[in-house]
Amino acid sequence: MLVEVLHDAASAVRVALDGLSDWGLAGTAKAGQYRSDLVADAAAIAVLDGAGLGVISEESGVVGGDRDVVVVLDPVDGSTNAAMGLPWFATSLCAVDRAGGWARAAVVVNQASGTRFSAVRGGGARRDDEVIRPSGCSSLADAVVGLSGWPPVEGGWRQFRALGAAALDLCAVAGGQLDGYVDCSVDAHGPWDYLGGMLVCLEAGAAVVDVHDRPLISLDHDARRTPIAAASPSLLAELVTARRTFR
Repeated sequence: MLVEVLHDAASAVRVALDGLSDWGLAGTAKAGQYRSDLVADAAAIAVLDGAGLGVISEESGVVGGDRDVVVVLDPVDGSTNAAMGLPWFATSLCAVDRAGGWARAAVVVNQASGTRFSAVRGGGARRDDEVIRPSGCSSLADAVVGLSGWPPVEGGWRQFRALGAAALDLCAVAGGQLDGYVDCSVDAHGPWDYLGGMLVCLEAGAAVVDVHDRPLISLDHDARRTPIAAASPSLLAELVTARRTFR
């Protein structure tokens, strides 16, 4: 089963991270790449490639990109958090049907706590074995919102959090820990950052869009988007309106 392979890849990452003694910067040509990124990437790709799946990874690019199912992979989302000992970093995987261009299954694992979020297209979303739903918050003035980047103006929300791992932030919207999520930066997120959390949100009943109305699903390694998520359509509309005022 596809989702089980994604779980296996995330488990392989955990084993690789358990053997890591230095979580600092890797010193590669790619700026901001940590040693955790490299060992996690190798571990996940070994499982996915061995299962006959294509991979688009933030860290190493494309493996088997012409295969029928391609997994969009962030081996360690929030690797700066991981290096600093902050327990909010994840492995995010989303399996995409290459021909149809739709997400089939996703797994996002908080590698600090072991909490697993999963979703299968048409099958709902779970946190570990529990079915999850968003908070239902419908008003921006009542919302607690996760942010990536810094807003140039106050957004009108009740409170905000800047947690540092987009995949987990989106899953927090899906599970009702956050009411919304706003990317305050400009096209800074690749598909590996948000696709896993996107499917978890959608299957839980939350809403997710790109602020500029572009399709979120992409198998282009160079694609960048500005995702917004919310517990309800009315809150989403308010968040998109607020985000579009940022300059």
